[in-house]
Amino acid sequence: MYSHMTPHAAGSLEARKTPVQTRSTATVEAIFEATIQVLLREGADRLTTTRVAARAGVSVGTLYQYYPNKHSLLLAVIERHLNHVMEAVERACMEQRHQPLSTMVDAVVQAFVDAKLERRDASVALYAVVSESGGEAVVARLAKKARTAMSSMLKTAPGVHFSDIDFTVFMFFAAMAGAARVVLEAGASPKMVENLRTHLVLLGEAYLNNAAK
Repeated sequence: MYSHMTPHAAGSLEARKTPVQTRSTATVEAIFEATIQVLLREGADRLTTTRVAARAGVSVGTLYQYYPNKHSLLLAVIERHLNHVMEAVERACMEQRHQPLSTMVDAVVQAFVDAKLERRDASVALYAVVSESGGEAVVARLAKKARTAMSSMLKTAPGVHFSDIDFTVFMFFAAMAGAARVVLEAGASPKMVENLRTHLVLLGEAYLNNAAK
């Protein structure tokens, strides 16, 4: 697991090169997209840097300029996807400060679901590789940022106080993420997505109202 790696080994998984030029950025975009497509078409067990490079239309050597191995590539793809989702939640939290609790809940739910659905294929593909790639550390770090933003937002809700706001938000996020995963992995039909949004808002409002003092 990622958490048991030595400092040297963990360092070897980090990206070697940061894309700063337009061409480099386009190459990384192609590599990321190819990783998702290989995961979807071949499965996690058959994901290799060779297959990703071939699908991206680059040489394996070019891929290695950015990511020294499959694990570093997966971590980068996971981080990019989750960072997009959590930044959407953070923006919603910043925009809804001092609003009624019901407005806050609706905004957070819609932002989270919208971001997950924007690349539903990536969401589904990456669920299968988070644990085996050491991605739990990335998930924990980015989710903590979003939860911190939500805790700060809730502290501004008029007439509401939470005795343990951090744990309350932790549970809310766990419920939201778990429900979204079930729906996405079940195909996420338009009706299912509509119900997901409605029921997450109902769940969130009921839970937070009951958790509040």
